[in-house]
Amino acid sequence: MHSSARFLIEFGAIILALGLLGRFAARFQFSPIPLYLLAGLAFGEGGLLPLGTSEEFVAIGAEIGVILLLLMLGLEYSASDLVSNLKTQYTAGLVDATLNALPGAAMALLLGWGPVAAVVLAGVTWISSSGVIAKVLGDLGRLGNRETPVILSVLVLEDLSMAVYLPIITALLAGTGLAAGSLTLAVALGAAALVLLVAVRYGRHISRFVSSDDPEKLLLVVLGLTLLVAGLAQQLQVSAAVGAFLVGIALSGEAAEGAHSLLSPLRDLFAAVFFVFFGLHTDPASIPPVLLPALALAVVTAGTKIATGYWAARRAGISAKGRWRAGGTLVARGEFSIVIAGLAVTAGIEPSLGPLATAYVLILVIVGPLTARYTEPLATCLTARRRKPAPVTDTGETLVNVAEEPHEVA
Repeated sequence: MHSSARFLIEFGAIILALGLLGRFAARFQFSPIPLYLLAGLAFGEGGLLPLGTSEEFVAIGAEIGVILLLLMLGLEYSASDLVSNLKTQYTAGLVDATLNALPGAAMALLLGWGPVAAVVLAGVTWISSSGVIAKVLGDLGRLGNRETPVILSVLVLEDLSMAVYLPIITALLAGTGLAAGSLTLAVALGAAALVLLVAVRYGRHISRFVSSDDPEKLLLVVLGLTLLVAGLAQQLQVSAAVGAFLVGIALSGEAAEGAHSLLSPLRDLFAAVFFVFFGLHTDPASIPPVLLPALALAVVTAGTKIATGYWAARRAGISAKGRWRAGGTLVARGEFSIVIAGLAVTAGIEPSLGPLATAYVLILVIVGPLTARYTEPLATCLTARRRKPAPVTDTGETLVNVAEEPHEVA
């Protein structure tokens, strides 16, 4: 069969399968992300129907999917919103790093993998998946919720921290000297600061330049600008996702509204491709040997992420229901964790680190959309069961427990 014909058949089958899975998930009112990942396992190495000619195209589409997810998330907020949230939530970033990086480092040391592997696994367990969480927030219709800016602040702090963490871990894995590592770190930090400065100070000018009454021109300019900035950011050792997110917050007004409506279908298409690609590179046979430690690590760090989100939302004055929603939404890990583990695998640090990280991320990327949806109702139900009925006086009046918190509106 001709290679182009085989490519069209393979890619068409993938898109059709994703469409059917999405309709199935919508019928039962849950996120389609876990189904997309399982589809990737079926089409990947060791799966039922391994891909051939279309895998390279799927890889490129997956990268575009992550970029569009973060761009669309950035369009929901202005630059002033970002700066305000970062100023008020930086302590949440410190709590997040402490609670979620330490379990990964401890697991690596317990397994006898050494300090470098401990730093790598700490990053794997620390960073939530911005791509998965952005998709989940959209699927659940929570982009306008009060707790969403808190979630966004934690994610942004994590993504910006990658501008510091990735050069450090790259230097450790390569064994480069202090001078070379410091230079790479300085370039990464400078690039991130420059992009953020341009987004905050010159966002209005960028929006005016991008804005157009012609949908075709607006789509081309916004998409081209986003891919250009994402590519430049990645070239300078800054995450492409961070660059795309900053482009989103730099746009405002009519430009942001128009871009949102035009790019939504593209985002949904390429985001689905991203989750399939994630599954493609997971060999099902490599998961069972590391399943137990990965499962233990997933349970612990799911709890620490929920605690992080709850603490951050409570500090921001969000109601109890919103706190649980924030915590449950942050559980998913994904693209950054795989990138970090991939660096270690390439460097040959520890053969078992790659499969463990893959199993760990696969568990939480499937569980994450479920915790985002069900953590709040489950916590509310358990809290209601724990509350004891107030004692009744002889006159039939109910005594009010003054220590009980007032009812909060989500």
